[in-house]
Amino acid sequence: MSAPLVLVSHTLCPYVQRAAIVLAEKGVPFERRNIDLANKPGWFLKVSPLGKTPVLLVGDEAIFESAVICEYLEETALPRLHPGDALRRAHHRSWMEFGSALLNLIGAFYNAADESALVARAAEIKARLKQIEAALGEGSYFAGESFSIVDAVFGPVFRYFDVFDSIGEFGFWDDVPKVRHWRRALAMRPSVAEAVRSNYPELLVQFLLARRSALSRRVALADADLMDDSVEQD
Repeated sequence: MSAPLVLVSHTLCPYVQRAAIVLAEKGVPFERRNIDLANKPGWFLKVSPLGKTPVLLVGDEAIFESAVICEYLEETALPRLHPGDALRRAHHRSWMEFGSALLNLIGAFYNAADESALVARAAEIKARLKQIEAALGEGSYFAGESFSIVDAVFGPVFRYFDVFDSIGEFGFWDDVPKVRHWRRALAMRPSVAEAVRSNYPELLVQFLLARRSALSRRVALADADLMDDSVEQD
């Protein structure tokens, strides 16, 4: 791969993260260029027909959609992160789509307008995590001890829960020991940990507060409780 690579990014985008993780796992050098999706520059709209991140600029060519970017990287750079067997590759791609669907559900969770909707979306997420539990085997990653693109997809998914777990108890991790183990292993993987800025949790909290949702109100209450505790200690 000789052309210079630029990953056009947004600081919180989980789809950008999966592309960054694959690039890191393959040891491919790239420039990361963050944009403000609320104020999209003209040059970005020219290379991203859907107006979304990520976009991978390969020299003068633009590739958009994270799944397509990951497949391009898989075809052009070693080591291979997909299984060699065609059926196993299809199985992995299916679970990549499952990860994308789970991200959509997470979006519905943090946008839920009221507590009843929030609890309902939390229950749906728990059901999805139990489906993942049933699909996992032994080992630290989706395919055992071999890191794959499925892992690159789920690393950013699980990262949301670091903040969600600090907001309240939703029971996400009840009865899913394999998923908990997978989550811990991904959090410790350098490519996953380094796919976001060090202030990612603070940025995500700010994003959640701006949603004006049921979860936003929980975040605000948690912040108020922390301030009250701080005042009492002073």
